[in-house]
This record gives sequence, structure tokens and C-alpha cells, in this order.
Amino acid sequence: MEKEKFYITTAIAYASQKPHFGNTYEVIMTDCIARYKRQRGYDVFFMTGTDEHGQKVENLAREAGVSPKEYVDRVSGQIKEIWDLMGASYDHFIRTTDPSHERAVQHIFKKLYDQGDIYKGEYEGWYCTPDEAFFTDTQVVDGKCPDCGRPVQRAKEEAYFFKMSKYADRLIRHIEENPGFIEPESRRREMLNNFLYPGLQDLCVSRTSFKWGIPVTFDDKHVIYVWVDALSNYITGLGFDPDKEPGENYKKYWPADVHIIGKDILRFHTIYWPILLMALGEPLPKKVFGHPWFNVGQDKMSKSRGNVFYADDMAQRFGVDGVRYYALSEMPYANDGSITYENIISRYNNDLANNLGNLVSRTIAMVKKYFDGIVPAPDSEEELDRDLKNTFLQAAGQFEEQMDAYHIADAMETVFSALRRANKYIDETTPWTLAKDPGAKARLGTVLYNLLESIRMASVLLTPAMPATCASIFTQLGTDKTEYDSLTSFGALEAGRPTGEAVMLFSRIDEKKMLEEIAAQSATKASAAPAKPEGIAQIGIDDFMSVELRSAQVTACEKIPKAKKLLKLELDLGYEKRQVVSGIAAFYTPQDLIGKKLIVVANLKPTKLCGVESNGMILASGEEQVRVVFLSEDTPLGERIR
Repeated sequence: MEKEKFYITTAIAYASQKPHFGNTYEVIMTDCIARYKRQRGYDVFFMTGTDEHGQKVENLAREAGVSPKEYVDRVSGQIKEIWDLMGASYDHFIRTTDPSHERAVQHIFKKLYDQGDIYKGEYEGWYCTPDEAFFTDTQVVDGKCPDCGRPVQRAKEEAYFFKMSKYADRLIRHIEENPGFIEPESRRREMLNNFLYPGLQDLCVSRTSFKWGIPVTFDDKHVIYVWVDALSNYITGLGFDPDKEPGENYKKYWPADVHIIGKDILRFHTIYWPILLMALGEPLPKKVFGHPWFNVGQDKMSKSRGNVFYADDMAQRFGVDGVRYYALSEMPYANDGSITYENIISRYNNDLANNLGNLVSRTIAMVKKYFDGIVPAPDSEEELDRDLKNTFLQAAGQFEEQMDAYHIADAMETVFSALRRANKYIDETTPWTLAKDPGAKARLGTVLYNLLESIRMASVLLTPAMPATCASIFTQLGTDKTEYDSLTSFGALEAGRPTGEAVMLFSRIDEKKMLEEIAAQSATKASAAPAKPEGIAQIGIDDFMSVELRSAQVTACEKIPKAKKLLKLELDLGYEKRQVVSGIAAFYTPQDLIGKKLIVVANLKPTKLCGVESNGMILASGEEQVRVVFLSEDTPLGERIR
């Protein structure tokens, strides 16, 4: 009998920097679902990968002094290493720089253009470089990106546009008629009420202001923008190409059963992506699940905020399965989760070390001690036994319902609630007391068998979440009854077989000691002095005094056309007006600078940058993150800086 297919994806990670734990959670969650479906007998195809084009990558590569391809090769490799470390059982890791993907995207773009869904125009609006997104005047909040809060820049350029409005009504009908298409329900309402019902604008799908992207085949000034490029990975990774016969994987697995994505990119996956598929004449995915975020306190995890947790660092402290379990158990279905080291340690000690680990070690030790390591045969049943059995059989049913609905944290709690019942069963039956009574040998055997079987059933359920831990438990139990179908009844564990050697699964963590170690490491990192510059020639006081540093105020500022990094500033030094060109456009908008007082090198020889004369240089620090040195408002204009 042919297996039922199940195609599941993550969003592809942007190859700009090392992924934080919030990014990694998505992969862990998706992997858990994929493993669970394989357990259930599905033919699973799990795809993840990296999104590697765009202006941000181009800028970062330039700053690093390497080509964009060299840059994304390094970062994509780093992302893949972390996914592999976390045990992601993906079937395909796609990169948007894969030649097959690039060719297919070019063919998709050309097809949409040829059929009139893409047209050439001009875009003018606000652009956020980190998010690679355009926004209207009404969407921008105080000159900042509505998604990430960073400064936006005014942009105007020739572009190709996709006719979103042509398909909007059709998409609305689809969402209204298929309530399970977007989950959770709150996200579905958000997409309809905030974006679709008010009306869609046509979407910019090409750029001319940077070159690191897939070229438009019929207009080499343009590169294909992220919405067509990155979103298409879900079908190109299966072998889709509109100019060719669909690949076997595409015919077999599409449409996707579920896209697992972060709530911050839900709009792109539930509006742009379905409309793109409609235009191509291809089926829509069955479900898009927008998972919440891990917050640190009240803030979204962000490198710029300095509140980042990394999965590889966490794995060193808590082990891979410890990290996986924390991620899956702590994140609610619809609301944001909160991550702290205190929470992680508490989960680890209470659930993993005490509830699971201690139960396994105690039970295996008692079987070794009282039955020479042989699984005893159960005897007559008492009420306590029936209650334990029912607990685990009910847990198996609840777990299945919760996993099928992607209520992963609830599913984890269901299993650990059953494990807490098993630990209580030990206290109720007191095996050590039974062992003292030769006449209670049969009763002791029943109790220990029930504990062993409870552990086995829990381990089958937990295998998608903690595969390495559960494999170790099965070895300790000496059983090969690991399949999901063995959960239909209580008693699959075979009596008379030897158990394995007891292995410590999770050692309790000294919370105070670990928190002190983490604090000390953070303090050391924060106080670490930068490396001493080498090869810098010393200068005398006369050399230094020859540099005229003066206070100035920015009276006007604007971007220089066709110069992505440059701003033209008009400065008032009190005694004269000055024009200065500065390469800070990636970090500041004109609105950020107008009215601010800063320091200018006033006696620098004039030069031309992109054809614009610059008479001076403003002082700033940093390279990857540039920070202008601002002066207090009461600083007199033209004052010499010493």
C-alpha cells in the first residue's frame, strides 16, 4: 500500500548572519512534526534552506571585503551546521543561489510577464534595507520601518510590478472558504482585516539599485526581487520549472501540506505566495502556520538589541535534546514565548532530570536489583495499575490530536503529565517495600513491568522531540518495540528480555552556579578590550593640531541619486555653510540627522564623491555598525574640538 505523502517546509533563513535561537526554534518545530509524521507512516518530504540574494547581503559582503557569493557560502554553511547540530532531518536543503533554482525563477518571472501579470513601472516609497521591504507613507511610523523599527530611506527607481489586485478577490474567497488555510485563527483574521479587505497594491518584484540577485532575462538592468525569488523555493526545490515537465518530486509532493513560518513574514506567505501560485496556475499549499516568537523579557530577540540566545551555545550547556525539548515545550500555540536561563534550567531540572531521567534510572536500577535485569512478567491487576494504564493510553490519544493540530507544547505537557503520574505510582506502590516480602514477588514484578511499559510508551511519543534521548531509553529497556503502532494498547514490552545498562540521561543543574558562570562570561565579553591596532604610526602634537575639528549643525540632508551609501549634508559652522558627503546612508535617514550637531573635519581638501563635491568629513565610529558622534544641543556652532 502506497504511503500518504506529507510535504512540510520552514521558511528559508536569510543568509546575512548567524541565526539566533528564535530562528532555530522554527527548524526544531518543523523537524518534530516531520519525525512524528514519519512515525505515523507518512512519506515525508521536509525542506529547509537559505535565502541568499538582496541588497543587505550585497552591503555586508562589501563591508567584509568579499564577493556576495563568498559571503553567503560562509553564512549558509554556518546555518546548515546549526540545523544539523539540532538534529534537523530535512530531505533537501535548498539555496537560492542553486543554479536550478535561479533558472526556474527566471522562467517563472518571464511566464508572468508574458501573460501580462508583470509590468514595468516606477516605484517611489520608503525602503527598509534590513527587511528588504517597501512601505507607503501611511505604513511608516516616525520614519521607521513598521516591522523592525529601523530607519527607512526614500527610494525611487524603475521596477517591474506584479498585479496583486487581479487575484485579491479570488484569494479572499479561498481564505474564507478554507478556514484552516491560515493558522492560528488570530493570524487569519489579521491577514483578512488588515491587508486583504482594505485592498492590495501591486507589488514591486524587481530592483535596479543593487546587482546581487537573479537577473531578469529580458532586461539586464533589473534583478528579481525577493518575493518571486525566495518564495518560489517551495516549488523549485521539488523540481518545478514552468518551461519544463515538472519533476517527480513536484508531482508527488506538491501542494505542501504545511509551511511553518514566523508570524512576522505571514503576509508574504499567505498573500504574495498564494497569488503567485494562482498566476502560475498551480495549487495552493494546504496550510500556512504562523508560529509566535521567543521574546527576551518584552522584546523580540534581536542581535541589534543585544539580547540574543544561540542554539549552539545553549547545546553546550543543556545538550541538543535539552534545547529541543525546551523550545518545543516552552513556546505556546498562538502567543509569544519567553526565554530566560532561569526558565531553561527550571524546565531541564524539573522535567528532564527529575521527571524523566530519574524515573528511568530508578526503574532500571530496581529491575537490575530485584530481577537480575530481566523484564518481569505482569501478574494480577489492581486499581492503581488500571489507573496508570489508562493515563498512558489517554495520553497517547491526546498527544496525537495535539500534534496533528500543531499544538506542540500541549503535546509535550501531555506526555510529561503522564510521566508525573508514573513517578507518583512508584510512591503509591513502594517497590522497595514489596521487595522485602517474598510473598509479594509477583506484585513487585507487575509494578516494575508497568513502570517499564510506561517509560517505553512515553519514549515512543517523545521520539520526534528528543530522538537521541529516546534511542538511549530504548537501549536501556532492551526493547525494539519503538513503532508508533505499538501505542494502541498497554503491554507491548516483551517480558523475559534483558534490560540494558543504566545510563544517566540528564544530570541536575546547579542553578546558582550556572547563572554565575553565565553572568561572568557575559561580563568578560562585555568588558573585553578591542584588539590593539597594529602598524599605526605615531604623530606629534603639531600633526594633531593641524586637523581642524569643528562643531556644526545639519540644516539639510538628502540621499544622492544612484549612490546607495551616500548622504549629502548641508552644515552650518556658524561662520560659514558647508556641503559634506558621507557614506552613512545605510545607517541613518536624512530625518535622523537634520537639526543634529556633530563634528566635522573642517580643513580637509575638497573632493568629489559620485560627482558631488564634499568639503569636509563628519566623525563617526564603527564599521559594521556606524555611529555618528553627536554633540549636545547647547554646543556653540564652529567651536573647535580638542
